[in-house]
Amino acid sequence: MPLTSLSIEPSCSNPVDQVETFLSGKGWTIERRDDRSVYAQVPGYWCDCVLVFFWSENLDALQFSCAIDIRVPDSRRAVLYELLALLNERLWVGHFSLWNETSMPRFRHTLLLSGSRVCAGDLDEIVDIALAECERFYPAFQFALWGGNCARDALDSALLDTKGEA
Repeated sequence: MPLTSLSIEPSCSNPVDQVETFLSGKGWTIERRDDRSVYAQVPGYWCDCVLVFFWSENLDALQFSCAIDIRVPDSRRAVLYELLALLNERLWVGHFSLWNETSMPRFRHTLLLSGSRVCAGDLDEIVDIALAECERFYPAFQFALWGGNCARDALDSALLDTKGEA
């Protein structure tokens, strides 16, 4: 996906304002809940995702999460945690975790801003990475949570490369 050419007003001091401007340009349903957070609903191939950006002024950090719309039953949490460890070994950027508040797996990454502004290119890149990783591993979550597979088998099945034509 090409980088969004979006001009973000340099006078914005709150990065969430910049994120809101970026997300509104995508045409997704967004919700600004307060000065520190913004949410977006994003349709995907396998499932919908919920993007959450949360600003910590104390840390000068912008935390980003991409939650996968799949609920984790309590009986499968141990398998999920093992699957998350296996998935995280394959990631260069961000990590997967369980969002306990919603029982949804999510991709997370934090941008340390150190006084600088967040730019549209950085936002576009991390959102693209998160959505791609969530789509890539969604079948593994399904196999582990609802197919009854162990974590290793779920991951192997999800990443199985097919050859030839049907």
